Amino acid sequence: MAGNRKSQAAAVRFAPALKAAVLCLLIAGSAVGYVWQKSQIYQLGRQISRQEDKLRQMRSQNQRLSDQLAVLRSPVMLDQRARELNLGLAPVDPRQVTWLPEPAAPAPNANPGRQLAAREPDAMTP
Repeated sequence: MAGNRKSQAAAVRFAPALKAAVLCLLIAGSAVGYVWQKSQIYQLGRQISRQEDKLRQMRSQNQRLSDQLAVLRSPVMLDQRARELNLGLAPVDPRQVTWLPEPAAPAPNANPGRQLAAREPDAMTP
């Protein structure tokens, strides 16, 4: 039965066009998503590179400052700096040093399980 095209429903006539439009939107959306994702990956890669460069610079500066601190703390540098500032510092005279003996370690407790508030055996009898 060959029917008249005018008698077909509007949805049936536009179904292929609607399918094509949805398919085109799906492909276009996927393409836009792909480009956006690649752009994000590129930007994140650049951020990582900048952060790694900054980390390298900070580590280098940290090492340089650590070396400078070690030099400034050295006895030779401290002595030289004391002389430059005319602080009147001199090495200590051995007669000025007082050596104290190391305190002896306390004797280990003979009965570590003993109660501290135990009664004397004589006090128990009435």
